[in-house]
Amino acid sequence: MTRIDDTPAAWDDRTQLTTFLDYTRDTARAKCEGVSAEHARTALLPGSPLMTLSGLINHLRWVEYFWFQVVFLGEEDEGPWTDEDPDREMRIAVDIPLPELLDAYTEQSARYRELVAKHPLDTKAQRTTRQGHAIDLRWILHHLTEETARHNGHLDILREMLDGSTGS
Repeated sequence: MTRIDDTPAAWDDRTQLTTFLDYTRDTARAKCEGVSAEHARTALLPGSPLMTLSGLINHLRWVEYFWFQVVFLGEEDEGPWTDEDPDREMRIAVDIPLPELLDAYTEQSARYRELVAKHPLDTKAQRTTRQGHAIDLRWILHHLTEETARHNGHLDILREMLDGSTGS
């Protein structure tokens, strides 16, 4: 997996936003290259027993699902989480092979890339945030880039702790 460059092909808002989101997605996938099945499921932080490479990739996948399909499009929430287990997407990920999670994330990213291309950035989401804020597609792209970049830091630390790999 070769990451794309973070320099956009054009300097308009859409190209900059989608380039950075793609760059952070590619970085997340790169952090997982060559990892063993055992390491993908290993939780190293006593205070965060759900934080595994697999758990983080599955979390990123489902976070995008939530913001694009549930909030932006207004679809029913079919995510794996429940009121009793709000982090279930991270818990169940250890039972799914990492290559399968990465493939699902890649396929979903392609679908959402198409979705974003079909809507103006100022298109309002069908639902508000949990705090009641009316948001637009531009805000969702910013938020997902921030969320993915933050978790890339977690992936980076976990990967170095697991097998010493750095710099992906």
